[in-house]
Amino acid sequence: MQSYLQYRKLGHVVNRQLETSSFKAQRRVGASSADGSETPTSDSLSTGIDQKRPEDPEKGSVENGTPDIEALQGVQVKLFATDTQPKQLFVVDWESKHDALSPRNFSLSNRIIATLLVSVLSFSVGASSSITAAVLRQSSEEFNVSEVAGSLITGMYLFGFATGSLFSGPLSEIFGRNIVYLSSLVIFMLFVMASALAPNYGAELIFRFLSGVFGSPPLTCAGGTIADLWSPLEKTLAFPFYAIFSFSGPILAPVIASYMGQSSLGWRWANWIILIMSGAVLAIVMLLQPETYGPLLLKWKAKHFRGATGDSRFVSEMDISNAEIGAFTRIYVALKREFLLTFQEPIVLLVSLYMTVIYIIIFTFFDGYEYIFGEVYGLEQGLTNLIWLAMFVGMMVAACLVPLIYRWTKVEFSRAEATHDSTHTRPENRLWFAMLGAPAIPIGLFWMGWTDFSHISIWSPIIASAFIGYGTILVFTSSYMYIIDVYDIYAASALSFMTVSRYYVAGAMTVAGIPFYRNMGVHYTLTILACLSSLMTLLPYVFYRFGPVIRGWSKYAMHNG
Repeated sequence: MQSYLQYRKLGHVVNRQLETSSFKAQRRVGASSADGSETPTSDSLSTGIDQKRPEDPEKGSVENGTPDIEALQGVQVKLFATDTQPKQLFVVDWESKHDALSPRNFSLSNRIIATLLVSVLSFSVGASSSITAAVLRQSSEEFNVSEVAGSLITGMYLFGFATGSLFSGPLSEIFGRNIVYLSSLVIFMLFVMASALAPNYGAELIFRFLSGVFGSPPLTCAGGTIADLWSPLEKTLAFPFYAIFSFSGPILAPVIASYMGQSSLGWRWANWIILIMSGAVLAIVMLLQPETYGPLLLKWKAKHFRGATGDSRFVSEMDISNAEIGAFTRIYVALKREFLLTFQEPIVLLVSLYMTVIYIIIFTFFDGYEYIFGEVYGLEQGLTNLIWLAMFVGMMVAACLVPLIYRWTKVEFSRAEATHDSTHTRPENRLWFAMLGAPAIPIGLFWMGWTDFSHISIWSPIIASAFIGYGTILVFTSSYMYIIDVYDIYAASALSFMTVSRYYVAGAMTVAGIPFYRNMGVHYTLTILACLSSLMTLLPYVFYRFGPVIRGWSKYAMHNG
């Protein structure tokens, strides 16, 4: 609904521009019909752009039928080399940097609503990843498989999520954010319903994998939506808000399904709850979520210009890009870049490794809590699931640091503005969150591992889990913000690899978790995880000190700051 209203509003703005300016539309020979459907093709354009104006911009190129384009704000004449002769195009942009239709200039309330909606959307698909772990015992019994095999139901969703993440980012840059969110969510809901009705174990695995594939766009593309709406300084407040919401999905899902497996509702209601939640979110997003991808909005604006003037030379940068590079080629290039970034960029590789370790910890807990709290303290299934609330409390404590980090970041931006570089500061400043939170993860793991005895109060490992929640959300927030600032236009590819790697490994660890805890024991399992996280704890401090040098080696990273 909001996207349609935006499209209509862009049309009104174009008509107002044409009516109030001195511009007079002139149809040149070969101009398109008034529907404005014609756009330049790859045969007529090359990648080289001559940004010079016509020799006499006041008169325009009357010989070529070019109108007085100078009268239209935000429209530039560019010359494109072709096989025969240069081709003039009128490239449509925002009227000014304060254009109210540009996503970063939406009203504060609209930007907050859009951020909240994409956060709730991420919460919904994230909750689906772990909610089946809360009813593992009952689903395994019904399908007559072991709990190790039953844990693959959670793992298959994560495998699907990783697979879908390969494509959802590029698709959102071709078709826009909203159409990808909405279409994928509808299909996601269909497979969640199929999973709730699955007649056997094999069908359940297939449906869970496919629901993961189509559930991936919100978590993969939401970082782009945040970047669409908020300035680099504002992201210091907006992104942690989104991160806490999205990370809370997997954490609170076991709480939501705490007693479903034991109750008369049955384990299948874990899927029905996700379906109901996703349906409600879908309705709200359809009604209230605006399109935030600026290039698509400019494409709509160019289409209105073509329709109103009958001149096919009105185009957007997205029209030109799509004409030169097809959708499949763009996806291929994005996939290729992801793997190049993996092998050529130590920042991407090491941050991805850190996130993978964190996800191993979190997703092995879905199996491990039964051993940590169930076997040692004799808690029933429902109470064991409720203990996940402690990790959520730790995340809420971490949120209290956001105003402090914002003040520090604002000071840095003020210094950058004083040196006439108001758009960029050191990307390493984004590591402050991780530097304040990373040590809490190994501390919490060692604490939990070596106080998990029946003669020690159960509150000891519970409080330790709050430390783990505190640390993981801060590292998650820093990792994303740092990668976005370091890689700028290549951030989508870098983030996509981070998503793919951690979910594939986490999917495997959900299956390995039960044998791990059973054979190694709680104490040594948590000790191994604590040692791994201790090694990775050094990473944000190393990057904070040597990040500028490491960025200097890269051909993809930003070198300023």
